[in-house]
Amino acid sequence: MSTTEQDVTAPTPTAGAESARNLWLHFSRMGAYSETPPPVIVRGEGARIFDDRGKSYLDGLAGLFVVQVGHGRRVLAEAAARQAEQLAFFPLWSYAHPAAIELSQRLAAAAPGDLNRVFFTTGGGEAVETAWKAAKQYFKLVGKPMKTKVISRAVAYHGTTQGALSITGIPALKEVFEPLVPGTFRVPNTNIYRASVFGDDPKAFGRWAADQIEQQILFEGPDTVAAVFLEPVQNAGGCFPPPPGYFDRVREICDRHDVLLVSDEVICAFGRLGTTFACEKFGYVPDMITCAKGMTSGYSPIGAMIASDRVMEPFLQGAASFAHGYTFGGHPVSSAVALANLDLFEEESLNSHVLETEGAFRSTLERLLDLPIVGDVRGDGFFYGIELVKDKATKETFDAAESERLLRGFLSGALFEAGLYCRADDRGDPVIQLAPPLICGQFEFDEMEQILRGVLTEAWSRL
Repeated sequence: MSTTEQDVTAPTPTAGAESARNLWLHFSRMGAYSETPPPVIVRGEGARIFDDRGKSYLDGLAGLFVVQVGHGRRVLAEAAARQAEQLAFFPLWSYAHPAAIELSQRLAAAAPGDLNRVFFTTGGGEAVETAWKAAKQYFKLVGKPMKTKVISRAVAYHGTTQGALSITGIPALKEVFEPLVPGTFRVPNTNIYRASVFGDDPKAFGRWAADQIEQQILFEGPDTVAAVFLEPVQNAGGCFPPPPGYFDRVREICDRHDVLLVSDEVICAFGRLGTTFACEKFGYVPDMITCAKGMTSGYSPIGAMIASDRVMEPFLQGAASFAHGYTFGGHPVSSAVALANLDLFEEESLNSHVLETEGAFRSTLERLLDLPIVGDVRGDGFFYGIELVKDKATKETFDAAESERLLRGFLSGALFEAGLYCRADDRGDPVIQLAPPLICGQFEFDEMEQILRGVLTEAWSRL
C-alpha cells in the first residue's frame, strides 16, 4: 500500500509552554500545560506522525478515527487546491454546486436500500443533530407530532452539540452542561464482556439487548418515540461489536413501532470496518446514516446525514421546508477532497485490504491476552479496544482513583513516549483504543503489539 507522497522537513521545535498559551485544547485539562507545552505534531507521512522535535510516532488512532488513507497524500491536497481556485465557497442554501452534487450521488450509490438523500454538515455531531431534527419534523409532517423522543445506549458517544450531547450516554460529559434537551433515554449496550445475563451465549445476549430497546419504546409509549440512535460498533467504553442477530432484531422492533433507526457511522463508515457503510457489514438497512470523519480522511472537514426516500418524501410536498443548515455544510473544497478520497479507496482497494487483514490485526492484538492486566480484546475491522483489569479471573476493574493513576498518570504519556499514539480512555471501564490508518499491515500491527506489551508490562509492575 502507498504510504507517502511528500517530503517535508521538520520545523524548529516550539519553545516552551508559553508558545501555546492562546490555544484552548479540546477535551483537555488545561492546567496540565501550565509548565509544560502540549505535544506539537507538525507533519504526517503514511501511518506515522512527527512532532516539532523530529520524533516519529506510529499513528495508532488515525488522528481521531479519521485518516483512513494515511498522512501526506498529495493527491488530496491537489484536489483541494484545484477546487479552491475554481470555486472556494458557496452555500447550499437554495443553491447547489457541482462538487456537492457529485458527492451526494456517490454517497447515495454506496448507501444501502433507498438511502438516497444527502444533507451535508461540517462534522459528525452536526450530522447527529441534523438526524434528530429531521426525525422530529418528519413525524410532524406525517401527522404524528408526539413522536419526538430518542433512545440510545449506555456509555454511547454521539457528539457535543446540545442535541447530540443529550443523546450521548456518558453522564460525566453531560453534567456540567445541564439542563440539556429533554426526551432522550438509555438502554443497555452490547458489552458482552460485562454482561449481567447471557454472557456465555452471544446470540441470546443480542436478542436480550435488542429487546431492551423495545421495552423502552413501550414504556415511553410508541406514539412518543421518534428514533433509535445506534453505532454499528460502539466507540465509548471500548469498541463493542454487535452480537449475532442484534441489528436484525432492532430493525424488526423499529418497524413494528414506526420508529426510525439511525445508524451513527461517524467513526465506522468509510472503510473502518472494511465496508463503505458499516451497516452493510452487519446486514441491516437503517432509515438514516450519520457520517463524517473518514469521508475526506480528515484532509478537510465534512459530514452528512443520509436519509431514506421515505424520510425525505414529506419534505417534498407543498411548502414544506427543513429549516436547518450550516454555512460550511457541503463546502466545495471539502466535497472535492471527499471525491478524491473515495477515488483512492477504489484505486487502492482499501475496503478489501481491511477485510483481508482484519483477522491478522485481531490475532496480533490477542497476543496481549497473556498479560495479567489485559482482560478483553474486542472490536471489528481496524477498530479495537483492549480492556484493562485488576484481576482476569474475576474481571475486577479499577476504581476511579486507580484508573486515574493508570491512564492519565502513566499509560497515556508512556505509550506516546514509546512511539505509539493511541487512546487510553475511561468512559466506561479502562481501555486502550486502536484504529490505525487503513493502509497499515502486519508490520504496523506488530509494532503496536510490541509497544503495548512493553508499556502494559511496566504498568502492571507499577500496580
